Amino acid sequence: MTILPEGEQLRKAIKWISDRRLDEPGASLAKLAEEACLKFDLPPKDSETLLRFFSGKRPKKDE
Repeated sequence: MTILPEGEQLRKAIKWISDRRLDEPGASLAKLAEEACLKFDLPPKDSETLLRFFSGKRPKKDE
């Protein structure tokens, strides 16, 4: 098993969610983000990052 930098795992999670949304357009984004965090061993806070990425919301200044 290769240890990848955190950013690489997040990019893989984004790609995985994108692919899943193409296959299952009605899939819950929150559920996909949760699954991606488990699959790519991401910390729980990255679930929020994934949700913001796919919803198009920008992070607040203090985040």
